[in-house]
Amino acid sequence: MIRVNWKQTIVIILDVVIAIYLVLAITVFNEPEDKATVCTEVNIHIDDDQPNGFLTPAEVKVLLQRERAYPLAQPMQFVSTRQMEEALLKSPFVAEAQCYKTQNGHVAIHLAQRQPVIHIISQGGEQYYVDADGNILPHTRLTKNLLVATGNISRRYAKQKLAPIASLIAADHFWKDQTVQLNVLDDGGLELVPRVGDHIVYLGQPTGIDRKLSRLRKFYKYGLSHTGWNRYERINLEFDNQIICKRRKA
Repeated sequence: MIRVNWKQTIVIILDVVIAIYLVLAITVFNEPEDKATVCTEVNIHIDDDQPNGFLTPAEVKVLLQRERAYPLAQPMQFVSTRQMEEALLKSPFVAEAQCYKTQNGHVAIHLAQRQPVIHIISQGGEQYYVDADGNILPHTRLTKNLLVATGNISRRYAKQKLAPIASLIAADHFWKDQTVQLNVLDDGGLELVPRVGDHIVYLGQPTGIDRKLSRLRKFYKYGLSHTGWNRYERINLEFDNQIICKRRKA
């Protein structure tokens, strides 16, 4: 006759019941009334500490509607946050996108947008923006107080040369206020147009720009501040350890 260990059997049954309960509980908590709820609100948050941003909540809504991914009034069980993120990342202005659903029928969208550091106006008339990472952003609207670059500019030159220089200028309060325009010559040489002072600064080839700007700042401080900001019409920083100035004709 087979003897049944009832204590051991009861323990096993209790373990099974607890396991089933935990699975059901996790399922319920992770799917908060999705099948019975529609999306009643969409909250869009865009990094707001970026003055040269291109995106607004209204434009984000249009982006999602264009891809048929805007969730408002849609059953929550059919709202795909992954589809929303993929739709938003198609925009050249979106750097990062995070979307998620909440238990009260809301959908939250958090975006980080790309920030232009320079406005390119090429010799052929093409206009676009470039961000600090060298990404090309279309010229969809005018951005105020942004460094402008003109002249013989290819997209490769803009991405590889001008983007790092513009980032360097933007990171320094003095040069950000003082630099109005960069001009690229046919040989790739670079000119700087200052805000204060009626002169052109020739930087030469776009290398060692930080050192050249450091020399120029010292020249401004110890030279032009005493002789006058309009004494020279051209300041040449092409060569190391020297500054060549062309005096303005009387």
